[in-house]
Amino acid sequence: MTTLLYISLGFLLFSLHVTPPCSAATNDTLAAGEVLAVGDKLVSRNGRFTLGFFQPSVVVKSGNITSPNWYVGIWFSNISVFTTVWVANRDSPVTELQLNQTQLKLSKDGNLVISSNASIIWSSTVNRTSATTMNSSTSVVLSNDGNLVIGSSPNVLWQSFDYPSDVLLPGAKFGWNKVTGFTRRFTSKKNLIDPGLGLYYVELDNTGIDLSRSNPPNMYWSWSSEKSSSALISLLNQLININPETKGRINMTYVNNNEEEYYEYILLDESYYAYVLLDISGQIEINVWSQDTQSWKQVYAQPADPCTAYATCGPFTICNGIAHPFCDCMESFSQKSPRDWELDNRTAGCSRNTPLDCSNTTSSTDVFHTIARVRLPYNPQIVDNATTQSKCAQACLSYCSCNAYSYENSKCSIWHGDLLSVNRNDGIDNSSEDVLYLRLAAKDVPSSRKNKIKPIVAVVAASIVSLLVMLMLILLVLRKKLRFCGAQLHDSQCSGGIVAFRYNDLCHATKNFSEKLGGGGFGSVFKGVLSDSTIIAVKKLDGARQGEKQFRAEVSSIGLIQHINLVKLIGFCCEGDERLLVYEHMVNGSLDAHLFQSKATVLNWTTRGTVGYLAPEWISGVAITPKVDVYSFGMVLLEILSGRRNSYKVHTDDNSDQVAFFPVQAISKLHEGDVQSLVDPQLNGDFSLVEVERVCKVACWCIQENEIDRPTMNEVVRVLEGLQELDMPPMPRLLAALAECTVVAHCDDDS
Repeated sequence: MTTLLYISLGFLLFSLHVTPPCSAATNDTLAAGEVLAVGDKLVSRNGRFTLGFFQPSVVVKSGNITSPNWYVGIWFSNISVFTTVWVANRDSPVTELQLNQTQLKLSKDGNLVISSNASIIWSSTVNRTSATTMNSSTSVVLSNDGNLVIGSSPNVLWQSFDYPSDVLLPGAKFGWNKVTGFTRRFTSKKNLIDPGLGLYYVELDNTGIDLSRSNPPNMYWSWSSEKSSSALISLLNQLININPETKGRINMTYVNNNEEEYYEYILLDESYYAYVLLDISGQIEINVWSQDTQSWKQVYAQPADPCTAYATCGPFTICNGIAHPFCDCMESFSQKSPRDWELDNRTAGCSRNTPLDCSNTTSSTDVFHTIARVRLPYNPQIVDNATTQSKCAQACLSYCSCNAYSYENSKCSIWHGDLLSVNRNDGIDNSSEDVLYLRLAAKDVPSSRKNKIKPIVAVVAASIVSLLVMLMLILLVLRKKLRFCGAQLHDSQCSGGIVAFRYNDLCHATKNFSEKLGGGGFGSVFKGVLSDSTIIAVKKLDGARQGEKQFRAEVSSIGLIQHINLVKLIGFCCEGDERLLVYEHMVNGSLDAHLFQSKATVLNWTTRGTVGYLAPEWISGVAITPKVDVYSFGMVLLEILSGRRNSYKVHTDDNSDQVAFFPVQAISKLHEGDVQSLVDPQLNGDFSLVEVERVCKVACWCIQENEIDRPTMNEVVRVLEGLQELDMPPMPRLLAALAECTVVAHCDDDS
């Protein structure tokens, strides 16, 4: 028994001298000789970040999906939604079989490595020059800002901030070194459970910020460094400060010197959580943590339209930026990989439900399905000899590889292979009127459609015939009325309130056409006075044939149009060969007399536009489209409505002058239902509240900061004519920021 006791004590003493590698405790440092195994963690001193092994998992509609692989990464410690901000081995995952033998440690050459059974799975990239400075005090530290640093204070050999994944944390630099050419690029991940390198990346180089797709190579958004980067930072900070979720909590900066150029943002509130993400679909987002909803909230995205990125939805899909989800399969196509779609990776797109009929290209049974209001796919093939739509369709059917065609303005385009980047916007912006004809197998077209064609054609034909009959009857009635009106040569009124005058009466009123006011292409104009002292202008048409044509045109059109800015047609005379038009007299003459006189006043300034009319695209770096003019039109429309400039000085109680911004007040009053207070007081109440609200709504939609939210000019006209309705416009964040930077003033005259 005594011998056994001594043997046991001997083994105990031996074990104290032969100690296995130490496992790292839960602190912020991994020292040389220590290892981090599965279950071990590094936690930053402030408790915000954790580094360790993790297995991605996500809850979707079909249930919980968990990755079979493990990774080493950094995540937020105190957030209920597991959110990684950096992954070491993105494209080198650890399998379940390797897991028990896998460790994270510092190697002898100073690199941080993930190894399994002496095999290196992943390694940092400390260069040899830096490694020579390594000593016994070299360690790995997880900083309070989420940066993983290799070095010994104050020397930094390597840091994760230089090699971001898909997230840019506060305090990390996004930019490039002008001396070494080193660029900090961050890349999207593949899907929600695979942090591997995705298709999209963003970087800053000597040309500016570029958002690109790697395969196939395609740059779909950029901010040129030739433009004012300080303007971009100012714009972003203004957008941040008008959002209650971010106001006073985030500040962005831009640095450009001889050594480096970079963007950076910091948190002004240490208890606040936020990060910049390049998401799976290729958008840059600013996400903030909401304590109320216990979820991440997107407060900014660029490009604003998620369909901007090339082929983000994959082949045979339609991308709709205002829909959720924004990707959908085309008619008679199904998701190629439903699991990938659930994991937010839709780049595989969709595939046909039924193969095409390619047995005989001269008599194919395939049909075409119409997809309206879309942006056409990339890389069309132009068919010059297809001069009609039927020939264009036949040109597509003659190739088994042809999947669609388009025919517009006598131009035939066909597409072979995958259809990529077919985009649609069903919101207020329907600027694209292109039509795509998608080729489908005959069996994929529901038979009910075919059966409905005949009754639809019959109904349409019957409607057209009825309409034509009604039009003929109306024309006959109008013709009789005009004849009757022309025959009654006295001071009675004709239809529409237009008076038919006797020729002798007009001779007397104009003193035998003695006072000539001017002349035009169809005759001369004379001043006259009616028996009731009304001053008139009588246009005497010259030339029988031409005069009669002009006479009928003006009576039928101008006579029916009454507008405050148009000269009023009082009456006419069609006695014998005489053709005369009687207008109200313009005392001050017409506008052209003031605009085109030889001694007209010359403006003494050279500026023909101001920043207040410019759309945000001019300073934000996004692509310039016709919507910038829509923005400017909206600003002008508001000035017409109010009778004042959109920005104007107001006198405050402290005897100082500050600038007020009318568009912000207009939207506020519109939401309050008080549009009457917006109207130019010089109108003296002579306006329609319905029309004012209509004008105010369309103007406020025109000045939305995202161009995809603005209407087209065609839609603006339809709204102003009362042919189209609009929802209540939201408050543009940029305009609210500008107003907050100046002063919030009331719209009434007492301000």
